[in-house]
Amino acid sequence: MSEIHRLAAFGLGFAFVSFAEPVHRTAMFWGDHGHRMVGSAAAAKLPVAMPAFFRKAAPQLSYLNPEPDRWRDRAESRLDPAMTGAYWSEHFVDLELVPPAAFLAENRYAYLDSIQAAGVKENPGMLNFQILELTQRLRVGFRLWRAAKTPQTRAFIEARIINDAGILGHYVADGSNPHHTTVHHDGWVGENPRGYTTERGFHSRFESIYVRTHMKLPEVLALMTAPVTVRSPVRDSVQSYLNRSHAELERLYQIDARTRFDSNTTSPENRQFAAERLAAGAEMLRDLWWTAWTTSAHDSATARNP
Repeated sequence: MSEIHRLAAFGLGFAFVSFAEPVHRTAMFWGDHGHRMVGSAAAAKLPVAMPAFFRKAAPQLSYLNPEPDRWRDRAESRLDPAMTGAYWSEHFVDLELVPPAAFLAENRYAYLDSIQAAGVKENPGMLNFQILELTQRLRVGFRLWRAAKTPQTRAFIEARIINDAGILGHYVADGSNPHHTTVHHDGWVGENPRGYTTERGFHSRFESIYVRTHMKLPEVLALMTAPVTVRSPVRDSVQSYLNRSHAELERLYQIDARTRFDSNTTSPENRQFAAERLAAGAEMLRDLWWTAWTTSAHDSATARNP
């Protein structure tokens, strides 16, 4: 199997370790339909206390949710693979490979240092830090928006905020699929006492083919029953979110063993699982948007829920 190689910098010492991106991992995502649905659902459930410019941007927030997958453009990669090789590991985190202490690292480079020090040879992904960093960037944007002195400056900042919020949505949506939290991201690997499928293509069968042919926005919205919540501290909330998604991994494999996820599936169990995962992503995204807004008004990371 051919591979796209890239270098990852580890810490301030700039020791370079070569990782490889398996080609079969480059095309795994909820698909345009699922990503747009998560963005639409999150925007639809925002509280009225969110700034009006943000709530009015719901169509754009939905459109931007698949954006990081659009960057994986094959024509561009043939011209130069720099961008594809740089971003691929931000879409997942293989939780089985990450030492618990690594999640406490100050930043993504210290995180990679910790993983290297633990003797892990594979890149376990950086989805956790990608979500955290983008939420921080969004909070800074809201802080600047509050302090803007002129309508023109505020309009410039609004454009930046919407873009960052839409891009954040992509990675939050990725994290709602258990496949993005595990080494078993496209068929079970290694010991397999329960006989789960080892078929390559399971990932896309579930989150692209099945979701595109079965899922509708109203059934996702119907499952978004949790009130909007300030997720603070953000770092801990992101990790808890990814852990909860990972906890659904075996259920995903078990459901597929009973009734295969594909365009012809009619089982209510499969539909319920997909809707739950999409709703979980949409709730987390809505809450991170709300958290960035409300906590931007404070020096501390605390704020009231609506």
